[in-house]
Amino acid sequence: MSLSDDLTESIDEHADYLFRYAVMRVRDPDVARDLVQETFLAALEKKASFSGKSSLRTWLTGILNHKVIDYFRGQKRESVGREENTTEKILDEVFDEQGGWRKAPSPWTKSPEELIETTEFRRVFLECLERLPDNLFSVYTLREADGLETEEICKELQITPTNLWVMLHRARGQLRRCLERNWFEKDR
Repeated sequence: MSLSDDLTESIDEHADYLFRYAVMRVRDPDVARDLVQETFLAALEKKASFSGKSSLRTWLTGILNHKVIDYFRGQKRESVGREENTTEKILDEVFDEQGGWRKAPSPWTKSPEELIETTEFRRVFLECLERLPDNLFSVYTLREADGLETEEICKELQITPTNLWVMLHRARGQLRRCLERNWFEKDR
């Protein structure tokens, strides 16, 4: 049986997994569907490069990951101007004119490992993650969910390490504020 036959027969087997993977990264089911379709088309075009050293699903996920990164690259180009206003607004809400906290962050009583075990916390965390602007969401998920290193993310998104660090800092800060408002300040 050829790889083309394997791909054709296994589209149903891998499509749901790849769709869920894409949705978790791009947050838009329509875009995720398009990326999965592009993944299967690229796999058919590049079937000769599949050596069989990894599973078909792993190979397809790698192709999809490149498609997701290309999507984020395009989003980055579109969002450069929007980021400046959002960042200034957020910084003004959090810090005073001297750079001090307007309201210091609440102390966390549980470790992150303990919190993530809680279904309710995971729900709140995912809601907060969804609220991040696209560019911050992309760098955060590439780093924290996909585990990519600084060099890889910078190369793929065509940004500098300093820019990446700033974006990750902003993403983490926004997540923390959202979690404080929606989890830690409530009686849990």
